[in-house]
Amino acid sequence: MGPNRSRKIQAALIAGLLVLSLPSYPQESILDRTFRLPGNSIKASRALGEISRLTGYLFTYDTQIINANRTFTPAGGEMPVRVILDSVAGDTAIHYLIQGRHIILYRETALPPRPDPPADSLPVFLSIGGKIVDAETSEPLPFATIGISHRGKGTVTNYNGDFILRISEENLNDTLTVSYVGYVNRLLPVRSLPGNVMTITMDRDYIPIPEIIIRAQDPQVILRRTVSSVASNYGTTAAILTGFYREGVYRKKEPQIYSEAVLRIYKSPYSRSLQNDQIKVIRSRKIESLEAKDTLAVRLKAGLSATLSLDGMRHLFDFLDPQSFNSYEYHLTDIVTIDGQTAFVISFKQKEWITEALMQGDIYINVDDYSLMLAEFEVNPRYVDQTGESFISRLPKDYSMKPEYVRYRTRYRNVDGRYYLSHVRGDLGFLARGRNKVFSSRFNVFFELAVTEHRTVNVARFDHEELAPAYSVFSLTINGYDPGFWKDFDFLKPEDDLVAALEKLKVRLGEFNE
Repeated sequence: MGPNRSRKIQAALIAGLLVLSLPSYPQESILDRTFRLPGNSIKASRALGEISRLTGYLFTYDTQIINANRTFTPAGGEMPVRVILDSVAGDTAIHYLIQGRHIILYRETALPPRPDPPADSLPVFLSIGGKIVDAETSEPLPFATIGISHRGKGTVTNYNGDFILRISEENLNDTLTVSYVGYVNRLLPVRSLPGNVMTITMDRDYIPIPEIIIRAQDPQVILRRTVSSVASNYGTTAAILTGFYREGVYRKKEPQIYSEAVLRIYKSPYSRSLQNDQIKVIRSRKIESLEAKDTLAVRLKAGLSATLSLDGMRHLFDFLDPQSFNSYEYHLTDIVTIDGQTAFVISFKQKEWITEALMQGDIYINVDDYSLMLAEFEVNPRYVDQTGESFISRLPKDYSMKPEYVRYRTRYRNVDGRYYLSHVRGDLGFLARGRNKVFSSRFNVFFELAVTEHRTVNVARFDHEELAPAYSVFSLTINGYDPGFWKDFDFLKPEDDLVAALEKLKVRLGEFNE
């Protein structure tokens, strides 16, 4: 062995020893580490920022219970983080919890003692709400998955990263799991969340996978394994899903028609079953802001049916079907984390010689069990004009339609080894123009389902008279606006612009109360 090589090995060993000899702090000790805050008085927000800068820990808290603008006077000298946080909170009821590199400040929910309830009484429900954002940029994370571990209960965030989840009192000792593609899962104790509206930060998860490993994988082989594993991953027995459905029609960013419902879905087995899925509407309501002068009233055609068809493992997507592989180009483009698991990212698009409107997008396949975890795809923009009016009902004869985009998203969630449909969404944008009109009107139409619960016991098909007309225009099957709609069901928060628009419609909402 030459002297140069010997010195290199020695230097590497010394570097390793230096790494091992760096002081390490257990998670519990961060509250006991001491720091000196600058100045004679300091704002709470700056104090938290200083701790984050010096330690790398991030804070999660409800701005309603922590006043970031509160100014306090440090005791002087170095103080433990615990004492600094006491001064920041100014409230002895605030608790601190360390998870990973996050410190949660929360006020524990105190449930009043009550006598043993009657056997037939309804459970007490609590609300968990918040916003999911990127830890570095503070950008909201839409369609993040929020669920109670091992309970099959959850929801997803809206475009602004907001969510609300209603849980029963028995879930207080459970764990809330927050997951997003390419991010490290967050695990939060449920007891720290009710009554607090948290901003929950997510850390990116970078997987250094050599490019040669990606190139060595054949995407079509991966997809064939996915198709052959459908029954084992998604279940050979039926299940009942409970979810929140909504659909809307926007004209120039203003809602014309907004419909929502709580659904139960009979999900037939994913094995070779001849049974169809079924939908039963539990509660529904709609809001219409159509004026008498509106001659162009657009409605979504068969949104419930489209929702069922987006279960691509039950009704195999064309781009997943081996018989259609010759129509697409597939490329393994990345490996990411999803729900704490590793997934292949396969990008696909139609081959150049094909001139019909096919899909293009990304598929996320679990590396270990070859389950489809997420699919995000759209009609090829080059040929989207060919889709015509296939999604729209009741477009007047003297109007023409030019589609601008058609996009879809399907998400599955693993609960105790079985994958369940978790979230589907479809978005359509188009221009409508009258025969003698100079300008076009821009419309955006969407439908969305978030599954909040599932069960696999006492599962039975619905009676025929209970079935929703899945192939009908859903908004036309609803009588009107129901102010007592929600009760104890989970739901997705509307987008902020929708909330503002509904606020303007208060006078008209009264028309549906009778």
